[in-house]
Amino acid sequence: MSWTEEKVNKLRELWGKGQTASQIAEIIGGISRNAVIGKAHRLNLSAKIKTRSAVNLKNSQKNNEISAAKRGRKSKFRSLLLDKDFEPAKNLQLEELTEDTCKYMEGHPDEKNSSFCGRKTVEKFSYCPLHLMVVFQPKGKKEDVVEKEDEVPQFIEKKIKSA
Repeated sequence: MSWTEEKVNKLRELWGKGQTASQIAEIIGGISRNAVIGKAHRLNLSAKIKTRSAVNLKNSQKNNEISAAKRGRKSKFRSLLLDKDFEPAKNLQLEELTEDTCKYMEGHPDEKNSSFCGRKTVEKFSYCPLHLMVVFQPKGKKEDVVEKEDEVPQFIEKKIKSA
């Protein structure tokens, strides 16, 4: 592979725009990523890497906006569970718990003022709707995205069916 004047000019142009070596190699064609990096180094283009960080900064800002939108979906689901008539926590002691009260513990067991939630439980579970979301997480995921407002996350549906 030989670097023609046309390929060198294209390399300078794309490098200046902040393209990655892999992208440049693909655009020019017939050369590897390493060949692009080597030629850029020989042309002293490596100083232009700073422009890439500005491009990456813009991309990371877009990613933050997307993750904020995902967090918004989860909070929408939570707001469906915690409607206006959602009962407050009763802060029960161990002796006061029944089969119909939420057994999610608030605080550390060694603390004197620790208590249990005490809200009404979801059928076949030991937790209220709020604490059911906290306790049961989908496998391999920190957060389950709910697309529709009225939709219950699949991992909770599976738990309810298997109970």
